[in-house]
Amino acid sequence: MKVGFIGQGWIGQNYADDFEKRGYEIIRYALEEPHVKNKEKIKECDIVFVAVPTPTSPEGFDDGVLRKAIKAVGAGKTVVIKSTILPGTTESIQEENPDIFVMHSPEFLREVSAGYDAAHPDRNIIGIPKDTDEYKKRAQDVLGILPKAPYEKICNAREAELVKYGGNCLLYFKVIFINMLYDVAVAGGADWSIVSEAMSADKRLGDTHMDPVHKSGRGAGGHCFVKDFAAFAKLYEEVVGDESGEKVLKALEDKNVDLLVNSKKDLELLEGVYGKIKK
Repeated sequence: MKVGFIGQGWIGQNYADDFEKRGYEIIRYALEEPHVKNKEKIKECDIVFVAVPTPTSPEGFDDGVLRKAIKAVGAGKTVVIKSTILPGTTESIQEENPDIFVMHSPEFLREVSAGYDAAHPDRNIIGIPKDTDEYKKRAQDVLGILPKAPYEKICNAREAELVKYGGNCLLYFKVIFINMLYDVAVAGGADWSIVSEAMSADKRLGDTHMDPVHKSGRGAGGHCFVKDFAAFAKLYEEVVGDESGEKVLKALEDKNVDLLVNSKKDLELLEGVYGKIKK
């Protein structure tokens, strides 16, 4: 089996590195050297993983790069989207490309430990756009070449797409509340380290995203949280249309922007999503 990888950012590169270490014949294609020359070779790959940017900008969610990249996959082959995409995107891309088999497998890599996470996944989720024996078989083939995970699931593509947003947005909520709780602790004379330690011991809460001051400042930043929350808020407005829920999401967004701006954290990423921000 020959396995292809389109996109060699930190996600695509770490997945490709893991497959290479495990002895698979791989092809890497990206717009940068030295991989740009491999576009035609991607057509030879039986399974192709795609990890390219799907940004959120002031104009909304943009999957244009992804839709263009998919065209490099050969007829009859399986393509697995690793990029974060809105529910319904896999189905839409499948409709545009009836000669290939499209599915979505959300990635759960952390920037600080991407190599380890690629080799030691805690979840392998494969979302398929059609509930047929052929798609199920091909999804099982994909599971068969991924490193084994404690939780593995083949499901509808819309469910797989929503899992990624659900996780990132829930952690976004957590980061904001932890920042607010930290402010209460400081204002009230409590030792935050003790509060944080005792909360982390609660198995329901866990010990991740418990630091109100992280890296260069405060708030939910990084390459995923800001863009994914903005995309989810727009999705909620469009498919649910509940005013009270929209107000909750807007309040969280406003608070996070305030935290990031006041601590001068990830301002370039923030403006990439929302446009010019008053500092």
